[in-house]
This record gives sequence, C-alpha cells and structure tokens, in this order.
Amino acid sequence: MTKAVLEPLDLAALLCSRVCHDVISPVGAIVNGLEVLEEEKDAEMRKLSLELIRKSAYTASARLQFCRLAFGAAGSAGASIDTGDAENVTRGLLGDDKTKLAWHAPRQLMPKNKVKVVLNLCLIATAAIPRGGTIDVSIEGEGDATSIRVEARGANARVAHGVPQLLDGRPEGGTVDAHGIQAYYTGLVARAAGLSVSLKATGESVLIEAVPAGQAAVAPGEKAGHLA
Repeated sequence: MTKAVLEPLDLAALLCSRVCHDVISPVGAIVNGLEVLEEEKDAEMRKLSLELIRKSAYTASARLQFCRLAFGAAGSAGASIDTGDAENVTRGLLGDDKTKLAWHAPRQLMPKNKVKVVLNLCLIATAAIPRGGTIDVSIEGEGDATSIRVEARGANARVAHGVPQLLDGRPEGGTVDAHGIQAYYTGLVARAAGLSVSLKATGESVLIEAVPAGQAAVAPGEKAGHLA
C-alpha cells in the first residue's frame, strides 16, 4: 500500500479540526451554563450552572494545554520539553475517575518530537479503553536510545479500526480525514524522531511501543505489528 502524503495546508487544516473537536464540547457547555445563569432565578439551579461552568472551563483548559504540547510548536525549532510538563498535561486531560495514569519516567528534557510521540500515544491508548481503566507510561534511555512504552488496560481494550495503517502512513483508501489525522500525525512525528512504532492487543490490554528505528520492540517469542 502506498504511503499517503498530505499537503502542508491540508495537514494543518485537519489538525486544527481535531483541536476544535476536542474543545468545542466543554466550550459549548460553558455557553449553556452562562445562558442558564442569565435566565434562572432559582438558587440551586444557579449553583448547578456555576459548577457546570467551572468543570467545563477546567476541561477546556486541560485539553488546550495538552494539544499545545501534543500538536503545537511548544517552543522554538529544536527546543526540548520537560517530561514533567508532559506528565502534568496528560494528568489534566485524564482528570476523571474513569481512567488512571501511572507515569514511570524520570523528569528530564527530551526533544520535543519525542515528547509529542509520548503524548499522542497516550491519546491512542485512551481511545483504546473507552470504558476506562489504567494507562501506564514508561520512558527509558536518553538521546537516540530513548524508548517509549504506553499500555492501556481496561474492559474490551482494542485499537480503533484503521489506526495501525494510519500510524504507518498508509490509510485505507489512501486518504486521511479529521477522524484519522491524530494517528497519522503520530506516525509522522515518530518517523521524524527516528522511532519505530509497534502495536500489540491482547484481550484486556493494548501495548504501544516506540523504539529507535531498526530495534526490536517486543521480547523474543512475542508477536507484534511493526510500523516503521
């Protein structure tokens, strides 16, 4: 299957659509809450509306902060990003009781593209457990030897249809839409960072690894699909 190549303007437009999709729901809830405050006189209803506005504003802020690191420039060309900041925005994104984050990584400065890979793999892992569960993130090594491991565990854990092909830059049908742009972008950034991505789904778990290109991502005897 031939790799898909997006024009820069198309890539930018699709990523913008993805970010807008992530924030439009909490922003809409804020607008609804403000409308209720303007019209409602009941103290209890006003209290509930304020709580809705507060939660929605927090959600919108958390998603924007995450997207800034996962998709944005986050500094000048060649800049590094603190993995502690990456952990904080990920915890903010998963700020509910449904999904727990276990972050196993030393705090360090990493090239921004590798941090983007970590964050985008977390998004794919989150989508793999829609009913909630646990996401384990591990970062080992430094520089060119950096390896990333993200595992999602939860009921009926599975990778969405088409994600492996999108990560590999070979989407079904040869085109990428707003629904698939995040996985496609993850593959682009991984390759730019010199990383090879592999996926392995086993019942209640989805394991995603990004290792230096050419290096085996799973232990001998295990089977996994590699997306160089």
